[in-house]
Amino acid sequence: MLIENRTVIVTGGGSGLGEATARHFAKAGARVAIFDFDAARGEAVAEEIGGRAFQVDVADAGAVESAVAQVVETLGAPRVAVNCAGIAGAARVVGREGKLAIDLFERTIKVNLFGTYNVMSHAARAMSELEPEGEERGVIVNTASIAFEDGQLGQTAYAASKGAIASLCLPAARDLAKLGIRVAAIAPGLFNTPMMQGLPEETTAAITANIPFPARLGDPGEYAHLAEHIVRNAYINGTTIRLDGSVRLPPR
Repeated sequence: MLIENRTVIVTGGGSGLGEATARHFAKAGARVAIFDFDAARGEAVAEEIGGRAFQVDVADAGAVESAVAQVVETLGAPRVAVNCAGIAGAARVVGREGKLAIDLFERTIKVNLFGTYNVMSHAARAMSELEPEGEERGVIVNTASIAFEDGQLGQTAYAASKGAIASLCLPAARDLAKLGIRVAAIAPGLFNTPMMQGLPEETTAAITANIPFPARLGDPGEYAHLAEHIVRNAYINGTTIRLDGSVRLPPR
């Protein structure tokens, strides 16, 4: 799938992996639509890259439907959607004094999993109305996490949401194959994003020391490069790719 002069939706495009992806695809010549809950951040990035920003809670299916319709009207139907929006709260199943984490679990699943599914579904429907380019109508790239295989203490909600994103990749690709739409997922490891930047320096150093090679946090641009490669490589479909410097997370 070509990127130049095509419409690309990037969720979570106001920061972190999503911001890097939005900037990368804009530089490659795409018309970028940023979906972000933080309207100010989304607008700031969109203004810098010549894209359009839409304030969207991806967990709200109606809001996603409306935003995709606005993208179609203003930028044209998307050929690509990259789902980076997500949250990463942490809590044990049973915490101190018997405190439960059910509310956190529900919110994490709604944003990470339902949000991904909402955008994937509405983007795919818009793509299905396009004429094929060669054999393809569109590409969807979802974001899992290495936590789907290496979930740590306190990550039941996050790992479950990301495991579901990895698991839906193949059946979604099979569902959408007849429409000429590919689906793949990236499972990032430990990246230099706002989630990591909030940690104490000694904690970050300890985490980095566990990464075999290269022994550093991932650069968000490396995620964006892989997303671009998935879009351009027509034979990548139905799979989840770890992007992690070969790290395997310990229990804590």
